[in-house]
Amino acid sequence: MEVIMKMPKMGESIVEAEIIQWLKKVGDHIQQDTPMLEVATDKVDTEIPAMYTGKIKKILVPQGKIVAIEAPIAVIEITTETTEDLPNLQPLPGEESVTLPIAVVPEKDPSVSPLVKSIAKAKQISTKTLQNIKGTGLKGRITKRDIDNYIQQENTHQATFQTPIADEIVVMDRMRKIIAERMVASKKIAPHVTSFVEADVTKIVAWKKKYQQKIQTQFQLHLTYTPFFIEAVVKAIQKYPLINASVDEEKIILKKDIHIGLAVALSNGNLVVPVIKNAHLKNLWALTQSVISLTTKARNNTLVSDDLTGATYTVSNIGSFGNIMGTPIILQPQVAILALGAIVKKPVVLEGPTGDSIGIRHRMILSHTYDHRIIDGMLGGLFAKQVAENLENFDGMAYGL
Repeated sequence: MEVIMKMPKMGESIVEAEIIQWLKKVGDHIQQDTPMLEVATDKVDTEIPAMYTGKIKKILVPQGKIVAIEAPIAVIEITTETTEDLPNLQPLPGEESVTLPIAVVPEKDPSVSPLVKSIAKAKQISTKTLQNIKGTGLKGRITKRDIDNYIQQENTHQATFQTPIADEIVVMDRMRKIIAERMVASKKIAPHVTSFVEADVTKIVAWKKKYQQKIQTQFQLHLTYTPFFIEAVVKAIQKYPLINASVDEEKIILKKDIHIGLAVALSNGNLVVPVIKNAHLKNLWALTQSVISLTTKARNNTLVSDDLTGATYTVSNIGSFGNIMGTPIILQPQVAILALGAIVKKPVVLEGPTGDSIGIRHRMILSHTYDHRIIDGMLGGLFAKQVAENLENFDGMAYGL
């Protein structure tokens, strides 16, 4: 059976992609889940895997072209026994060769794609400068990767310039502009309220110090505090499920699964939020592995689109920069976000059977920002308090070390 393969969806707001390279050619046999082509979007470069087993009969969009999401890109002869529930497939009307309309973005200059032009325009790169950039694509075509490399070089050597009065002007890069637009949009969409709770994490600090080396040896895991925080957040969400929701006009959508976005700062000062999928199904070790994997991919610029989509709640560890508290902005369409402050030693009044005493404890401040359209102060505050209680009631015996 011959079917049409379409350009798959790759996350919110992505409407088109540039085909950088076909990894297979006409006549090649393809195996399900193996890479089939490499594409570039305005967010990430990624490989598109084959979603079934078969043979490529026809490639409809050559490499170097821009194609709309869900537009036909290839004709595949399926060799599996069934095609039920296979994504991005549309059976052909017959066995004869069929000419299909292809939603390719038109180009006046074949050496420069619309995607590259839009990036160049946002970066205020002139047409003359753009034409002088050496292209590494098909027939010398300038790709998204080429212009990203050029921008990175310019940011390194010529990112700033001086006005006659010595004011420094820095032009926003593409990612910073996207972040800015989304943060402004979130503040317009959702009325933000932030509640603050202080948590005593002395038990976690002591347990981590005692077992970190053993965990490194036994599980080959570098243990940080982030997985403990995520585990506490997941347990609190399970108690207060309205936190794990989104708003669609006058409807509240309660999410069944818990996917935790983890804000990661990059070396260039920008921020990405990869997602720990199904965090409610992971124990501390699995959460640790997910945190290590995603943060490593983020800093090595190897995240794929699927890594960045689907979050239902976000955690931002501002304590890693020495901050004790903050007022984070909600990432739409989520309805809440938690900022984790730095862990600091403090003298604390301790209540005991013989009276009060002063002790040194490890404490941190949790800053919980929520959408006041559906989350009132009581729920927002109770959730933050529950996260704190989960951290304070940490039981290291549960991990069998």
